[in-house]
Amino acid sequence: MRNRVLPAIIPVLLVFSLLSCTEKIEPGTTPPERITPIEVAVLEVRKTVQPVVYEAVGSVKARLSATVSSKLMGVIQRFQVKEGDRVKGGDLLVLLDDRQVAAQLNQAQAALAAARKAEAGAVSARAAAEAKAQQARSSYVRNRKMLAGGAITQENYESVEAQYKQAQADLARAEAMVEAAQSRVKEAQAAVDAARVARKDARVLAPFDGTVTAKMADAGSLAAPGTPLLTLEREDGYRVDLVVPEAYIQAVRTGQPVTVRIPAVYEAEIDGTVDVIIPTAEQGSRTFVVQVGIPTVDQLRSGMFARVPLTIGEQQMVRIPDSAVVREGQLTGVYIVDDENIARFRLVRIGRRFGDQVEVISGIRDGARMVAAPPVQLTNGSSVEF
Repeated sequence: MRNRVLPAIIPVLLVFSLLSCTEKIEPGTTPPERITPIEVAVLEVRKTVQPVVYEAVGSVKARLSATVSSKLMGVIQRFQVKEGDRVKGGDLLVLLDDRQVAAQLNQAQAALAAARKAEAGAVSARAAAEAKAQQARSSYVRNRKMLAGGAITQENYESVEAQYKQAQADLARAEAMVEAAQSRVKEAQAAVDAARVARKDARVLAPFDGTVTAKMADAGSLAAPGTPLLTLEREDGYRVDLVVPEAYIQAVRTGQPVTVRIPAVYEAEIDGTVDVIIPTAEQGSRTFVVQVGIPTVDQLRSGMFARVPLTIGEQQMVRIPDSAVVREGQLTGVYIVDDENIARFRLVRIGRRFGDQVEVISGIRDGARMVAAPPVQLTNGSSVEF
């Protein structure tokens, strides 16, 4: 009986197997694997009114500097200093050949001596003229009385009167000669003083305490009046000369506090004050020079580069932390969190930098939620929690 059943069952099983192979298999009902949300910090993006800042650039300069020049014509004998030397006021800087001015001094002194001798002679002549004039006056007065008494004739009186007038004229001439001689003495004395000053000018002295920053001639060169020889700077403070476009100069005022950054020597900002605004613009560039006073800083030197941010107005803008910006090659974007707490990558356009923040020009709407510092594992479409 058993052997009969098996042959009958086998064909049935074969048919069932063939039918099963031709039917569609339905998908399974196993639930998907649960994804753990990534924990992030989220901030809300808001437009705020921020100052509009123009970053002016300029150069550091000494508060007081001077170009030492020659006052006379002469050959430079030697320089007593070189670049970088510190000097005191009155120190000898340059020595010029003074033989020519020495000769001029000797000539002026000789002319002064001759003028004084001429003055002495004129004074003696005036004294003699005064004596004669006094004698002629006495004779004139006496003879006038005698004429009134009839003691002398009119002719004798007129002769005495003529002598008196001649004596007065001689006295006036003598006094004029003394005045002329005194004038010549004064002129000669002035020439001597000028020659002495010129001889002193052969020794070029430091006008104040400072440092020699430039040498513009060499020994043996011919120095003429006004020829620059050295540049001297006083080490009692510096300033920054800024170049400000004419469009922004109205926003700058004298006494305005500013911050100065000099990258070469000082990373932190230096407090400064607008001291001077040059009232005329440079015609070629249409810019104004603004002088900002700064305190003394170690290793500061003239000519160093400086930056000074100037507030020129206000505007609404969106600022976000630089840590929120994701840079992928040339693409810049941020992660925006939607209502379902899903992070979506959005491309944005970045503008100016303000410390640890950056300006967003476009790509984020006001009120959006943004990931403040995207972790490495965060990708577009990731679920987040905060």
